[in-house]
Amino acid sequence: MTSGKAFQVTFDCADPERVGRFWCAVLGYEAPPPRGFASWDEFNRSRPAERQGAGFACVDPAGVGPRLYFQRVPEGKVVKNRVHLDVRAGTGLVGAERLATLEAECARLVALGAVHQETLYADDDNESCIVMRDVEGNEFCLD
Repeated sequence: MTSGKAFQVTFDCADPERVGRFWCAVLGYEAPPPRGFASWDEFNRSRPAERQGAGFACVDPAGVGPRLYFQRVPEGKVVKNRVHLDVRAGTGLVGAERLATLEAECARLVALGAVHQETLYADDDNESCIVMRDVEGNEFCLD
């Protein structure tokens, strides 16, 4: 039996550190500086001016979730993401208990700079979820 491949999720963005630190707070990730540097500031000072702040990364301290990498790109976000993250805040919960848990997590993330876009309420086929946007407008769901 073969194991799955390791992967990272990469975000194109205008401000990699800002977006990265937002996702650290959302997911409980950490942002250790690149190897050989005491901090991200020290790493950035070591780079040419045009490359300072061009990237940022964070990792799951438990080593379970994928590494997230944030890279600066010149163009802004124009259309809906083709891929998005589902933050599994309500796993195993149903009905009113699930919705209350999702709403509480939504309020926490709004305080971090996220935007609540839409609440999709449970129906005959699906449980509730909340569609949100991160600090640069990237869509994600609370599921």
